[in-house]
Amino acid sequence: MPPLHGLLFHRRVQAMRRDRADLFRFVTRRDVPYTNNACERALRPSVIFRKVTGGFRAEWGAKVYAAAASIIATGRLHGRSALAALKAALAGEPVMQSA
Repeated sequence: MPPLHGLLFHRRVQAMRRDRADLFRFVTRRDVPYTNNACERALRPSVIFRKVTGGFRAEWGAKVYAAAASIIATGRLHGRSALAALKAALAGEPVMQSA
């Protein structure tokens, strides 16, 4: 049996071969960003909240926070205020405004 680090390396190489078309998609398509900065920025408020508060005591609290943060972020991406996005979601209306 190969050592663990050799096995992990082998799996990583296999994954890169399998996904090679996606790894450098940004080279051929200008609409694809070459960094994940937008994703990192989207996660940052949740990470800071978790660090400041020490996390959640109950799983339901974490789920409620994640759902509310997702609704607010989606609303902001579509030009809605946090309150308007939450109101729409609670009323069962789409958070994203139709064009």
